[in-house]
Amino acid sequence: MVQFWYEKNYQQLAARHGSEHVRHLLAGVRAGQISTGDVAEALEVSQRWIEKLYGKYVEACAQGTGEHWTLGRSGGRQHQDPPEEVEKLWRKLLGSKPPLSYSFTASETLRRHGLSVDRATIRRWALRHGIARATVLKREPANIRRWQCESVGALWQLDVTPHRWFGEQNDQKPLFDMIDDCSRVMVGTRLYPRECLLAYLDFMRISFEKYGLPTCLYVDFHSFFFSALPDMLTYLGEVLKWIGISFKYAPTAQAKGKVERQHLFWQNRLPAYFAAEHIDQIDQANVHIDELRTHHNEHEIHREIEMTPATAWRKAIKEKRSVLRERPVTPWWLYLWTVRNTVKVSLDGTICLGPGRIKLANALGKRFTHCRHPDGSFTLLANDFGIGKPIVIRRLEGSRQTWSI
Repeated sequence: MVQFWYEKNYQQLAARHGSEHVRHLLAGVRAGQISTGDVAEALEVSQRWIEKLYGKYVEACAQGTGEHWTLGRSGGRQHQDPPEEVEKLWRKLLGSKPPLSYSFTASETLRRHGLSVDRATIRRWALRHGIARATVLKREPANIRRWQCESVGALWQLDVTPHRWFGEQNDQKPLFDMIDDCSRVMVGTRLYPRECLLAYLDFMRISFEKYGLPTCLYVDFHSFFFSALPDMLTYLGEVLKWIGISFKYAPTAQAKGKVERQHLFWQNRLPAYFAAEHIDQIDQANVHIDELRTHHNEHEIHREIEMTPATAWRKAIKEKRSVLRERPVTPWWLYLWTVRNTVKVSLDGTICLGPGRIKLANALGKRFTHCRHPDGSFTLLANDFGIGKPIVIRRLEGSRQTWSI
């Protein structure tokens, strides 16, 4: 992996602000009067760089030479221009409306060019070239993590967030998010035309087929998950019960802090990314979302666990802290993720199949199982779900034009 640095020289800093002024500011930090962030803002450098400088100053104070401490030389490498193709990418991403954040631009530089670069480097480059982002309003601090599961698959947090992903001029679309509570691996992220039963079925099937079956999903009290009738399960509850997955209900939205922060992660990145890449269709967007999600899981360090989510996942499995199960081998798997209902042949010998009706010979009064698939197709089965093997009577191919359920 190629590395790229941009370090300000200590002597340049001394020439701009004077060693005495810098020493005075660091003395204020040591006395608790100001913070390193305030010093970084005053000197127009990154806070991380000031923290390193402050460490040298404290070391000099411990040796009794703090009053005469000077900046000296950095010993680091000086400014180095990035490759031409990287500069072209930065101009594209930072020049879009809205522009990508510096951290996301750094992530895309690593994903597309294998070039590891700090976001502060991109910010300084943008300032030099006059395309720096406008000051972003600070959000309210996210909820602090209070607990987490010890095992992978013990709890997956699931939630949906509506947002104008394709620009303020377009309608809101729901983004389905699911994250493993232990490792922080994003096990599913996908856009759908609307939040409906078919969308939930499609989203869960894709995630379970890729990562395995968890033991529990952490959800809210939405009617898709929680039944108002005591001891009754919703349709999704019945589906998940068949494969041994239960619901755990969060008392508040703040209780699902991990998946809520994941919502903010995507809201900060996707609208700008879609604008830069001229993406305005859901199917096209989902291809890019899957690539970005995989890159995040494999390469981006999570600030709470101090490693990549994929590393935490593999570490837990190696330490035998996993309760994931493989999906069952059953011919009913395809029909488990459908909206099923019982239909009866009418007196004229016809029966409902999809948006229309078909005629069945010698079937007057018989009952069949009608299955609506997330891909827009329909299947008519002769037997009830889960009994024997599925006996297909008719199948009607379709498309995802309507998501009304």
